[in-house]
Amino acid sequence: MSSSHRSNQENLETTLESFIENVRLINIMVADFQPQAQTVLNQKIQKIVTDLRDINKFKTEMMDVQIPMEVFEYIDQGYNPQLYTKDCMSKALAKNEEAKGKIDAYKRFKANMLVKLSKTFPREMNAYRALVETRRNARRDDESDLDEL
Repeated sequence: MSSSHRSNQENLETTLESFIENVRLINIMVADFQPQAQTVLNQKIQKIVTDLRDINKFKTEMMDVQIPMEVFEYIDQGYNPQLYTKDCMSKALAKNEEAKGKIDAYKRFKANMLVKLSKTFPREMNAYRALVETRRNARRDDESDLDEL
C-alpha cells in the first residue's frame, strides 16, 4: 500500500472517529436537552455535516478497497470486525492442519504399500524402483541443462 493511500486511510479513520464521537455527544445532549446548550448542539451538528463532507471526499480514493461482506455481517451482529480476521486465521490454520494430516496419512500409506508390495512382488518392485531412479536422474540432467542456460 502506498504511503499516500495509507495517509488517506488514516485521515478517513480520524474523520470517522470524529464523526462517531460527535454523534455520541449529540445523542447525550438531545437525551437531556437544555435550552442553553442549543449553541453547542448547533456547533456539533455543523461539525457532523463537515465530517460527512470530508468522508464523501475520500470516496474516490477508497474505491479500490475491498471489504468482504462477512465483515459487515460481523458488525451487524455486534462483533468487532477484527474478530473476522482472527476467525479467518483460525479457520485457515485448522484447514492447514487437516491438509497436513492428510498428507502425512498418504505418506504413511505409500510407505506401507511399498513395503507390502516389495514383499509380495519383489521383481516388479525392483523394476519399479529402477524406473523411478532413471526418471529422477533424467530430471536432474534436464534441470542442470537449464541451469547452464
